[in-house]
Amino acid sequence: MFIRIRRGIALCVAVSRCAVAQVDYSQFVNPFIGSEGAIAGYAFGGGDVFVGGAVPFGMVKLGLDTYEEPVNQSALNGGWTPQGKVTGISMLHQSGTGGGPKYGYPAQLPLTTIEAPVNLLDNLTYWQTRVGEDVASVGYFHTRFESDITVELSATRHAGLMRYTFPSSEKYVLVDFSHYLPHPSRSWDSQFYAGGEIEIESNSRTYTGYTSIANGWNLGPPVTVYVCGEFDSIPNSARAFSGKNTFPVGRHFRSFNNATTPQPTFQGTSARSGPMSDRVGAIFSWNETDRSNEIKSRVGVSFMSVDKACAYKNEELFSWNIEQTAQAARDEWNRDVFSKIKVDTSPAANQTRLALLYSSLYFMHLIPSERVGENPLWESDEYWDDFYTMWDLFRNQVSLWHLIQPSYYESMIRSLIDMFKHEGYLPDGRSGNYNGLVQGGSNADNVLADAYVKGLRGKINWTEGYAAVKKDAEVLPYFDQNPVDPQGSLKEGRSALDDWIPLGYVSADRNTRAVSKTVEYSLNDFAVSQIAAGEEPGDRELYLRRSAGWQLSWDSEAISRNFTGFIMPRYANGTFHKTYDITNCGECNWSDESYEGTAFEYSFVIPHDVETVIQLMGGPQHFEERLDYVFKPNTSGVDLGVNGLGITTINNVANEPDFGTPYLYNYLNKQYKSVERSRQLATDFYFNSSNGIPGNSDAGALNCWLVWQMLGMYPIVTTPVYLLESPWFDDINITVNHNRTLRIQAEGLDDGDGRQGYYVQGVSINGQPWNKNWFEHGDLDIMDEGGSILFQLGTEKKVWETGELPPSPGHIVLEESRR
Repeated sequence: MFIRIRRGIALCVAVSRCAVAQVDYSQFVNPFIGSEGAIAGYAFGGGDVFVGGAVPFGMVKLGLDTYEEPVNQSALNGGWTPQGKVTGISMLHQSGTGGGPKYGYPAQLPLTTIEAPVNLLDNLTYWQTRVGEDVASVGYFHTRFESDITVELSATRHAGLMRYTFPSSEKYVLVDFSHYLPHPSRSWDSQFYAGGEIEIESNSRTYTGYTSIANGWNLGPPVTVYVCGEFDSIPNSARAFSGKNTFPVGRHFRSFNNATTPQPTFQGTSARSGPMSDRVGAIFSWNETDRSNEIKSRVGVSFMSVDKACAYKNEELFSWNIEQTAQAARDEWNRDVFSKIKVDTSPAANQTRLALLYSSLYFMHLIPSERVGENPLWESDEYWDDFYTMWDLFRNQVSLWHLIQPSYYESMIRSLIDMFKHEGYLPDGRSGNYNGLVQGGSNADNVLADAYVKGLRGKINWTEGYAAVKKDAEVLPYFDQNPVDPQGSLKEGRSALDDWIPLGYVSADRNTRAVSKTVEYSLNDFAVSQIAAGEEPGDRELYLRRSAGWQLSWDSEAISRNFTGFIMPRYANGTFHKTYDITNCGECNWSDESYEGTAFEYSFVIPHDVETVIQLMGGPQHFEERLDYVFKPNTSGVDLGVNGLGITTINNVANEPDFGTPYLYNYLNKQYKSVERSRQLATDFYFNSSNGIPGNSDAGALNCWLVWQMLGMYPIVTTPVYLLESPWFDDINITVNHNRTLRIQAEGLDDGDGRQGYYVQGVSINGQPWNKNWFEHGDLDIMDEGGSILFQLGTEKKVWETGELPPSPGHIVLEESRR
């Protein structure tokens, strides 16, 4: 399937059908889902997804870099925007991230002229407007510039292939080693060019060198990428150039003294940055009329050396054929990702659901980036980067990787522990070989615990793994002076341990984000206790008790919307912030008292001890009434604006803290309400269109939420529990534990009108009647050895479950929370 987007409108056109024996699942993927926000034609408020050529978890993500006004930090990180002017075609990108940009280098750009007013050091004079439709499919991207140049892209794991078709004999390709994605509104948070070198080989077709780009989203040190590029034909001219280190931030691309950007100086066949970090690049020219108007370029990149970059180029791109390269990418996606979840793909199947399922699987496999043999910091057998971030990934995404990607996932876990061994801390976020930023707790703890309690062992050194999470729990990280948070480190670890350990909660007067940090630190310590139970049993009780710290921030007198009792900002002297707005967290950002969620929302986000939450909210009836209320329209106290995509409820389906809230009815043995609420959210906010997800994809976290919804299950992170919901397909075959099959069947599924036929009437697991609305990872060995789950569905809103409630393994009652 090729997907075309006409400035915001996605149209799906099937171009082929595969043989029944081997389904091409990639045909159902719409790479533009989430590429646009609520305002047609603009990326602002959208998913900020990467659009271009990539393989699963590939180091290279080859795509456009664009500049779109009005600018916003969530409009640039994936590179592609609906209407933005193209400033380059670069090798490295993130996907779905809402923070400041990272990457966007090294870059090329085809041009039809380099005559004045074009200045190769000023993007404004040569950037390219696109016309017509952008076209994308798995492993392939196509666009056309106003200059009538056609661009086609595809990629392998470490290399990219570009095909440019020019309208005339004038053909130029700019290679710019100083190109990167800027931050449009915070210059101090932008990336900047730190230096580079380029050399054109004697045949004039090949160039090598490196570029170093620093700062960006996590304020990291320079990242050096080595480059080896080659063209398929010998140019008439190949000239290296250098020029002053201009700074492309804000509305202007200016020099350091705000004067007119100077012209480049051509240096022959090589250029080096020198002491002033001069920009370097090259211009390649073809202008003979008897040559083809098509120019192909293949580029390998490496964080280690030019030799490795050249080896990737030659070995992975053994052909200049872009169709073959794209097909190889599709084959890899089908084999390693899409075929892990098989459903009916016949013409009679619901095509929209197929698009949502396989597109969601696609987006949740773009990052992090696998970099085996590409760790420039220390010798390692395996290395992963671009965890952007654990705060997003831990909620449900790692739990699905555990099932369908055990080899990749085990490698990620080992790599995380290896980072702790060499750098001292697990990352909460990481990109450009550097830890940061920490949005709340040390949520890699949750990732490791989720793997541990589900029995993932393999070649993981859990002794070191436990040492890593214990350090997060005990050692205050140094203050990294990040301007967005005046009171704590954002690089790694838990910056509020100076409160958490002596007080048992995070205070609002000594630390930022007191509400959300208290909630997250509680889950983090529960995660530590889960690993301690097997690795250091004597520590288990300590961290289990600390995991109840959220109760110390529970103000039983706080009232909002006629409900009593909430997690509230509490000061170091023990008093509460009595006038705090429970339904409005202000900007809900780094320096606020609650991060990306209100106190109303965070009061539900205690997955390890829902039992106590129910008690503190006044018992099952009051809990249910409050849960009902957060899904009522027009109750939100936060103006989400264009970023909210029409969300008016307190529960924000676009925001990770609220992912699990719709499923809490299971803890009342009213599973039918969990099904009803979650199904409504999915159908109201997820579409096969460019604005088809309700916010930033967040490294695929929002997409993964939808996948779990379609499978009819939801994981409770850091525990082995899966809540049973209602599947969207009548027969799903999931490959678990490398080569076992979990079959999920739904008899009686009929929701053609979007309302009926999906309520659970009964469940059996491996042929045994099941009276609980949950099961554990090890039950009947179903997640390790495979098996079957059979749902009986119908139109009745039925309380079918008669067994025990889902567990609250972190259930501890702190007496102070009762006072």
